[in-house]
Amino acid sequence: MKSIINILVRAFLTGLAIGIGGTVFLSCENKVIGAVLFGTGLFVILTFGFYLYTGKVGYIVENKISYLGEVILIWAGNFIGTFFMAVMILSTRISAISEKAKAMCDVKLADNLWSIFVLAIFCGMLMFIAADGYKKIEHQTGKFLAIFLPVIVFILSGFEHCIANMFYFSIAQAWSAKAFGYLAIMTLGNAAGGVIIPLCRKFMIK
Repeated sequence: MKSIINILVRAFLTGLAIGIGGTVFLSCENKVIGAVLFGTGLFVILTFGFYLYTGKVGYIVENKISYLGEVILIWAGNFIGTFFMAVMILSTRISAISEKAKAMCDVKLADNLWSIFVLAIFCGMLMFIAADGYKKIEHQTGKFLAIFLPVIVFILSGFEHCIANMFYFSIAQAWSAKAFGYLAIMTLGNAAGGVIIPLCRKFMIK
């Protein structure tokens, strides 16, 4: 029970951090600046040891089957955190950013499922690179770049991040059966992308 609470708390705090990143991104007129500042969310997550679904799912191939349960719990905690953050922002004077989020969500929901899946795969790869890079790179500058560069690239490329989209769908109040279906595809795509490097690593010659 204690382990479950620990996972949920860390995952919930991650949802808040991603919500903060999403809020500043929606608040910026300049998309490049917004993409850079969005990285603050991942900086907080990795620095404080919080749990992000897209940062953990890639390690499924390196762990026991029970690890899958942890990843599912992390996804749920991330959802709760992003939803809570969105509800709080909607109660403030900056709630107008929800209009920008709605426009973004309309574009996503007008896309076809294959496109969503492929875009999610590449985001999953980048998020694994960020999480694993931060863990393994010893040089402080390298750690810093590992956090921010993948985030900037996935946002400017238009790749799909299921946890960020939880926040966007929530603040846009765009939830529907279709939105949940698209979120499921994004979740699977992020997982598929996240395991590519760990799987290939098993066949690399050292």
